Amino acid sequence: MEKKVAIVTGASRGIGRATAIRLAQNFGAVIVVARNADLLKSTAQDVKAAGAQALDIDADLREPAAAGLVVQKTLDKFGRIDAVVNIAGAVPQVDVLQMTDEQWDDGFALKLHGARRLAIHAWDALKATRGSVIFTSGNSAQAPKSGFAAVATVNAAIVAMAKAFADRGIGDGVRVNSVLPGPVMTDRRRSYMEKYAAAHAMTVDEALEKFPDQAGITRYGKPEDIAELMAFILSPAGEWLIGAALRMDGGEVKGL
Repeated sequence: MEKKVAIVTGASRGIGRATAIRLAQNFGAVIVVARNADLLKSTAQDVKAAGAQALDIDADLREPAAAGLVVQKTLDKFGRIDAVVNIAGAVPQVDVLQMTDEQWDDGFALKLHGARRLAIHAWDALKATRGSVIFTSGNSAQAPKSGFAAVATVNAAIVAMAKAFADRGIGDGVRVNSVLPGPVMTDRRRSYMEKYAAAHAMTVDEALEKFPDQAGITRYGKPEDIAELMAFILSPAGEWLIGAALRMDGGEVKGL
């Protein structure tokens, strides 16, 4: 029996890195994709140490041709694709009145369009294996704020897009879902808290300590928390999850 193959984007750090390493326990091979080649090689080494084969592909998925190249390299080496986990994508955190057209476009280019193209290019291979796609959104899709206008808009679009892919996937035998993480402690989150601390005349440690209470959560999330959810969705136990938008945010979003 052939071992299953997963592609994970944004795999150089944070949630993407944690997910790639976690999936190494369940998949025979994990293809890790990101723009930072050096960090990506480190992830690939950890994937191998966790028991799976690894292929690192440094690619900028904002480029229209990149998704097809990732899929082709994966098929050339492993001959199949069982899962595509789209995690790549940083969207600028700028007030809605200050966002430029370029910032809006860049926000959509990687997180939405890069993920969309990768799913399309991998679709036939996923049909052959009855595989899965996960699109990573964020809890701001359900609770937009002025300083996170582009983040929320892109995340909401991802949830809607995932629903459309999921509907198509029912007939094609491809499961599609989206994940909406909340405040996970990554390099990006720490950078945001540094800006917050500077704007509110406090130290970074003070800002980090105050945030959970302000957000109404018990603690920050860990990349490994989201990685476990990804692994569950892709496991046999999650096979009836289709078109779901799964929010994992420690209870930060209080609405329905």
